[in-house]
Amino acid sequence: MKNVKFIATLLFYATRILAIGYILSALYALLSLVTHWSYMTTDNDAYFAICYPFTQLRFLLGENNWNYKIFEFFVPIGGYGIFFYLVSNVFSAFKQPRLFTAFGVTHLKRFCLANTFVPLGIIILALLLTGNVVEGLEWAAVIHFFMGVFAYFLYAIFKQGVDLQNEQDLYI
Repeated sequence: MKNVKFIATLLFYATRILAIGYILSALYALLSLVTHWSYMTTDNDAYFAICYPFTQLRFLLGENNWNYKIFEFFVPIGGYGIFFYLVSNVFSAFKQPRLFTAFGVTHLKRFCLANTFVPLGIIILALLLTGNVVEGLEWAAVIHFFMGVFAYFLYAIFKQGVDLQNEQDLYI
């Protein structure tokens, strides 16, 4: 069990750092897109670049149209920030002294629901607002759906483990 806690701790910190990086990048990109701070366009406004703060070094690049900015730029960066945050919470559950806890079950349930339904919601929103789906988004949705189903199985196992532990605690 020590190995599991050690690996879970390493993965918790790695995914939490990734989550913070993605979320900060998404917030910075949103600030830059709205205020045009550290923002430049190229090729007759066909492309944009968001620069590192207080420099002219390009940090994020993309096509200069709002469909792209929303569904291929901001949503993936922000969405994966949230994804890595949820993953880090799952790893946090594995590094606790007791494995089967309500804390772990809650985080597995959130991870399961987010992976199962959020990509589908993004696809529906993209279809309603733009009339098309970004290339590759359907495959990402399928992958996240299967991750959500797998997380659901883990959630069910952990929920049963918590119920058995609580039942065992009543007998003692």
